[in-house]
Amino acid sequence: MSNKGKLGLIAGNGRFPFLVLDAARAQGFEVVVAAIKEETFPEIDSRGAVVRWLSLGELSKLIETFKGEGVSRAVMAGQVKHKQIFSSIRPDWRLAKLLLNLATRNTDALLGAIAKVLADEGITLENSTSLLEPLLAKRGVLTKRAPSEQELKNIEYGREVARQVAQFDIGQTVVVAETACVAVESMEGTDATIERAGRLMASLEPEASTLSRALTVVKIAKPNQDMRFDVPVIGVKTIEVMRSAGATCLAVDAGKCLLLDGQAVIDAADEAGIAIVSG
Repeated sequence: MSNKGKLGLIAGNGRFPFLVLDAARAQGFEVVVAAIKEETFPEIDSRGAVVRWLSLGELSKLIETFKGEGVSRAVMAGQVKHKQIFSSIRPDWRLAKLLLNLATRNTDALLGAIAKVLADEGITLENSTSLLEPLLAKRGVLTKRAPSEQELKNIEYGREVARQVAQFDIGQTVVVAETACVAVESMEGTDATIERAGRLMASLEPEASTLSRALTVVKIAKPNQDMRFDVPVIGVKTIEVMRSAGATCLAVDAGKCLLLDGQAVIDAADEAGIAIVSG
């Protein structure tokens, strides 16, 4: 294994950082993990990499950590819950200054500003997906079952709505039933949006409802998706949440959505009778 030098990994929650860490090491990188106390799974300590724990608000400590370890290239992987940034952290002077100077406080603006601060300090933020190309969704129907005619109509309508919402960087997911928008993602994340849609449908009076209970989930990349951060991801857990909510179909963007658990996502969908299409 050739040594490609050091790579910094800013690790959020979920399994995404573990996949990136394993892939980077397999490709010959020495990885220095900046693990976020409020987000990163503690098992990251047992993966044999250098791990430095810091709080979500400690931007200066992040820079000092990477500089101290000789890191000049880094990737972000794993979600940082948007609401955490505004509720449960005490920002240091550098992050506080950055937040004050933002015209809008959406994900792209915030992470883009952090990327610029890192670049100014000689640390280049790179695409996390470049290490995980095989896990990007291929174009076409990915499951045994193809979407029904109604599900295709839901996808077409859902993509139209989602692309409008994504322009404003509000969220990447919409949930549709019979071409009616049931839920739009905002700060809560994809799984919570699907759960909310499921609760909404369950609350409708069966005898009075004219709406089908079958939900279609549409998850898209933003119009100018920055593959360095906030990349759309789907895992087995997403399929489990869909199943519980009564969702029967999932549409994602080809080449821009990571299937975190690879083939296991497709297998779980097949078992649940859920159609997945990538376009």
